[in-house]
Amino acid sequence: MAQELLPPAVILKGVPFEVTVVGPAGDAAPWSVTTADGTELASGVVPPRERATAHDLVVDSPDQLPLQVAVGGSSFEVDATLTNGWISILPPLLAIALALLFREVVTALFAGVWLGAFVVAGWNPLAAFGRLMDTFVTPAVADSDHASIMVFSLLLGGMVGLISRNGGTLGIVEAVAPFASTQRRGKLATWIAGMAIFFDDYANTLIVGNTMRPITDRLKISREKLAYIVDSTAAPVAALVPISTWVGYEISLIGDGVAIAAEQNPAVAAELLALNPFTVFIATIPHLFYPIFALVLVFLTSVMDRDFGPMAAAERRASGGRGLYRQGAMLAAETSADTMSPKEGVPRRWWNAGIPVFTVVGVVLVGLYTSGVAQVGADAPLRDIFGEADPFATLLWGSLAGVLVAMAISIGQGFLSLGECIDSVAGGMRAMMLAMIILVLAWSLGAVTEAIGTSNFLALMLSDRVAVELLPAIVFVTSAAMAFATGTSWGTMAIMLPVVIPLTVALGGPDVHPGADNGAVLLGGIASVLAGAIFGDHCSPISDTTVLSSTASACDHVDHVRTQLPYALFVAGLGLVLGNLGTAYGLPTWLALAIGIAVLWGAVRFFGTATEDPVVPQEPAHASE
Repeated sequence: MAQELLPPAVILKGVPFEVTVVGPAGDAAPWSVTTADGTELASGVVPPRERATAHDLVVDSPDQLPLQVAVGGSSFEVDATLTNGWISILPPLLAIALALLFREVVTALFAGVWLGAFVVAGWNPLAAFGRLMDTFVTPAVADSDHASIMVFSLLLGGMVGLISRNGGTLGIVEAVAPFASTQRRGKLATWIAGMAIFFDDYANTLIVGNTMRPITDRLKISREKLAYIVDSTAAPVAALVPISTWVGYEISLIGDGVAIAAEQNPAVAAELLALNPFTVFIATIPHLFYPIFALVLVFLTSVMDRDFGPMAAAERRASGGRGLYRQGAMLAAETSADTMSPKEGVPRRWWNAGIPVFTVVGVVLVGLYTSGVAQVGADAPLRDIFGEADPFATLLWGSLAGVLVAMAISIGQGFLSLGECIDSVAGGMRAMMLAMIILVLAWSLGAVTEAIGTSNFLALMLSDRVAVELLPAIVFVTSAAMAFATGTSWGTMAIMLPVVIPLTVALGGPDVHPGADNGAVLLGGIASVLAGAIFGDHCSPISDTTVLSSTASACDHVDHVRTQLPYALFVAGLGLVLGNLGTAYGLPTWLALAIGIAVLWGAVRFFGTATEDPVVPQEPAHASE
């Protein structure tokens, strides 16, 4: 008897799906998947207690259901909900539309998850509430990687509560004040900090946002602007640097895609298999137009102190003393509680905050190295060591170390008692509760999109009946749409790269290989997946990194998305025209980058609004001022 059957919860008409079975104990067993009208969709033999997956199954009519799955002497019925493919994009679109329309993200996310659960439950509205909790919310919390991110965020929030209470945060503000004395310098300092924490996007977001927020508050830089700088120097930096927690994942996906292309194209298999995935990744870096242009735009708006669109309005509000955030905003993290204020009488010493923050960074870096060495050995290249490291475990080590060091410093100097330290940690964690709710619902919506086949439907939209030169642009748009709808850049990369690399090779043949006459097309296609995934993830209100950027910056989440979106769309459009299309039709990559940077400078210079530096008070301004 089969040990397990993993059928889809929802089947989309005409969209490929999978069914997985686990073989019985004892001998290998034959298996098959057959429609209700007797058509065999797939068959094979499954080894004992191992999995066999039937790929690319397609059902077009209700008459073909229920499917009959036979394994050895056992049989099962698969009677999933059958619906049209466009239904699969409604849950994320509903959540995004409600969030942007009403500026309230928790209800919007809940509605999106419920709608997906409604489809999974076979259009039963009451059963949808049960599926919402037991099928999506609870597994989202129970996932070990998700739990690691939550614990890391809570511990870092607790550390922020401690260093705020022991005077360290205001000590950093006073120490940096002579250097970050203007808004321009404050923004530039935040950009530099974001570039420096290059090894992981989660660590980047939470460390830079929490560390720089008191400084930017004092300079009357809006929370929306801080969240934008934090968000735009997190994933883009981690994706570009060859030594980060991203690189191993990206290289493995490129390697898988190349292997599939070699299998499907025997005539060029030897040449494809000779490609080094890391070398291919390095070659794609100049083609990552969106993350490159995003970093450049952050730098230009900071150093020129100019903004346009909703961001300019937010900066004028903050600079004019009308509030660091919009009146009525729902902050993703609360920073005004008494437990987040310095204890009366404690001196403001910057190292009381600096030492714990440096501890987090140091422990994470050492942890990434040691956990990577445990996998590949000390003789491996540094890129392989970081690529095989365990980022989730090391983030936990670093955040716990930061809390313990902050407690030791506070107690050792007699500033706080053990009880006061615990209260401060608890207060910092409480400030993160809304962010945790948003994160769980965002993850749940991601699970919904997986269950109802959103990614499969969007991938099917990538047609192979186009000119090969148009492929990078189509790939960028498709990857962006997928990441925007699902809220995950990594999931988008995992789906798209094994599709795009073989498709590009099939359309272009040897001419698209790296170094060939039309090699920019393959490199552009791979880079378009990576860049499109980052762009879509950047814009999506349901992305975990977007949520964490709002959290670390104590910004209203929807306000962050709304003010960042015009910048992201402008950069994406520029990259699409100059990069994805331009280089595919022969424009040199260096020239595309140069023209793009010039266009960004001109847009900020001639369409941006200058923000006049306010008169900065001697004492840090409260957020509500």
